[in-house]
Amino acid sequence: MLSFQSSKNVLSLTEDLLVRIYELLAAESDRKSFRLVCREFRRIDTLTRRHLRVIRIEFLPILLRHWAWGLKSLVLSRATGLRFSGLEMLARACPCLESVDVSYCCGFGDREAAALSSAVGLRELNMDKCLQLTDVGLAKIAVGCSKLEKLSLKWCMEMTDLGIDLLCKKCVDLKYLDVSYLKVTNESLHSIASLLKLEVLGLMACPLIDDVGLQFIERGCPSLKVIDVSRCEGVSSSGLIFVVRGHRNLLELNAGYCLSQELSTALLHQMKNLNHLEVIRIDGARISETSFQVISANCKSLVEIGLSKCLGVTNMGIMRLVSACINLRVLNLTCCHSITDAAISAIAYSCRSLVCLKVESCNMITEKGLCQLGSFCLLLEEIDLTDCCGVNDKGLEYLSRCSELSCLKLGLCTNISNKGLSYIGFNCLKIHELDLYRCTGIGDDGLEALSNGCKKLRKLNLSYCNEVSDRGLGYIGRLEELSDLEMRALHKITGVGLEAVAVGCKRLADLDMKHCEKVGDSGFWALAYYSKNLRQINLSYCGISDMALCMVMGNLSRLQEAKLVHLSNCTVEGVELALRACCVRIKKVKLFAPLRFMLSSEILEILHARGCIIRWD
Repeated sequence: MLSFQSSKNVLSLTEDLLVRIYELLAAESDRKSFRLVCREFRRIDTLTRRHLRVIRIEFLPILLRHWAWGLKSLVLSRATGLRFSGLEMLARACPCLESVDVSYCCGFGDREAAALSSAVGLRELNMDKCLQLTDVGLAKIAVGCSKLEKLSLKWCMEMTDLGIDLLCKKCVDLKYLDVSYLKVTNESLHSIASLLKLEVLGLMACPLIDDVGLQFIERGCPSLKVIDVSRCEGVSSSGLIFVVRGHRNLLELNAGYCLSQELSTALLHQMKNLNHLEVIRIDGARISETSFQVISANCKSLVEIGLSKCLGVTNMGIMRLVSACINLRVLNLTCCHSITDAAISAIAYSCRSLVCLKVESCNMITEKGLCQLGSFCLLLEEIDLTDCCGVNDKGLEYLSRCSELSCLKLGLCTNISNKGLSYIGFNCLKIHELDLYRCTGIGDDGLEALSNGCKKLRKLNLSYCNEVSDRGLGYIGRLEELSDLEMRALHKITGVGLEAVAVGCKRLADLDMKHCEKVGDSGFWALAYYSKNLRQINLSYCGISDMALCMVMGNLSRLQEAKLVHLSNCTVEGVELALRACCVRIKKVKLFAPLRFMLSSEILEILHARGCIIRWD
């Protein structure tokens, strides 16, 4: 604590100096501590705030009174109570607003878009999955917000070529446009081709576009740097030839799962001109030794390659690729079953800057390959070894030399034990995500080592680790930064273990404890009392009672999604009371199918009116 004299000296600083001090605080946690010191520090925070994320939409008017002036960025994603009147007020109150995110707002439609269109200074707008938005609303945005540079419309299923055409005519400064999953046709690509400043174009899973549409892109979009046509069923090598031929300065090409046949000779010939290409993803394609040879000979600037589920990937092909592409930082070889330690050794020796390696289901990788990674890839931050049955404790000892490791996936690696996990706990102190799904050799002792070393762990999957008991969850309770915990079917845990997690992990936001039948009400009471930050929970097949369920659903004020399937100790009346307790804020709920005919029509109508999505199982 500051002494009285020290506090007086701090508060005597001028506003300008306090602002400069505040701006030096990079971490949000430090800024939060700053604004809690006193009213003057809180006022400084208000003066300098430029970004605001709203979790509870009903507080928006109060927030705008404090932070509206000077506010440049506002995140309203997944807000259920968002309506046109509030957006009109928002546009008037925030004259400096440049960025708005209304993605996944189920109530956002044409009227809301019209209200937001009065924010004429908008440069970035995210409207992903605003399912009620049509061409009419998009037209309002296009006319009112002509300065837009970045727009995302993914999953806006009512959008057609008409809306995209008007958008391209009015918002000529667009640099980023994502229309993934829309049922737009080649006519939209004809319109998009007129955008002279467009640098990034997202077309993922657009079923009605094909090679003819990409021919328009060849002759247009002169500034294009990034294009994503992954999962576009109508696109073939011919379409990609048009894109590559017209944009030799392309930096990123994503064509995953749209090339059912081998890369054509003509496409490989055109790829010789992509000297600046940094990222290429051709997941699911059939690839030959010739393909590796062309890519390695001409695309030497590559920093990321995606070859997930590609047929024809061999050790020799990978060796040839990495010998030339020495700057690789990300390599995805998921389900490339022919890969062995020889390829991993070549990757480790050539790609010393590698930060991410995905080799899920590459069953021939053993401790020998991991030894090479631990010796040469010391910058490695993420590795996915899911279902690599050749990984053992010795391999984890070698891998633990990668002290920068932050994400480690070991699901279905049944040959690792507490000993192997202890190497990770002792040496990989920066780990924030760990997947131990069905690692049946992991128990309480391994979790003790993990909790002693990996204090920054935020995401942990312990599902089906049958040896974990309440003692192990006690160690998990020491991980204060843990926000996401999966612990399905841990049959040895009781309410004691859940209480330890609830008390210790105050930041817990996502909890999946499906099939934890032995957890009693005492654990759920603790959850309701301590876990105030929970947003998603799965209680399916748990032994929770009516009263405990009502407490959990009513007390967790930030809860947005719940799965409540087959709660054998709960009655229909108990489930209905629990739903009434949370109906104001819940956005998605999964229920046991027979309840569809047992719950009152009133509660179902209330949930529907508030935009809650109900799924039946």
